[in-house]
Amino acid sequence: MKCGLRGCIAAVLALAWLGCSADEPTASPALDFTLPDLQGKPIRLSDYHGKTVIIDFWATWCPPCIFQIPELNKLAAAHREKGDVVVIGVSVDADGPAVVAPWVEEHSVVYTIVCGDEELAAEFGVFGFPTLVIIDPEGELASRHVGLLEYDTLEELVAGLTSP
Repeated sequence: MKCGLRGCIAAVLALAWLGCSADEPTASPALDFTLPDLQGKPIRLSDYHGKTVIIDFWATWCPPCIFQIPELNKLAAAHREKGDVVVIGVSVDADGPAVVAPWVEEHSVVYTIVCGDEELAAEFGVFGFPTLVIIDPEGELASRHVGLLEYDTLEELVAGLTSP
């Protein structure tokens, strides 16, 4: 089957348009999970009902993930006293705490880190790292963001989800 130049261009543009949809799933229940933190304590997503939760899917082998840490540290610190926003980093490293804990200490991560896997990331629609998933206080998936987000953008994203 021949594909003329116009046909090929039209097909590529159609696929690009479908792949670049700005509409992320909204108002769908977030998958509940229970994962161990770096000390082995179970962390359950549903325990944060009533709070906005930022889930950062990342890995120690992901260079861009390093640059997201200061922005998330700043967000976590800004909301610590009020307690309206929680940041949870989900490491997808297969080697678990033995590799993750020293990396977290070296990079001065101040928010909760749990050990997950790429299967859990895929269940949240994550296929690249870092990816931030934002869960609203009702436990609904509010948005998903692939790549780095700066502090000001993070604040804008959570502003509409937190109570004044």
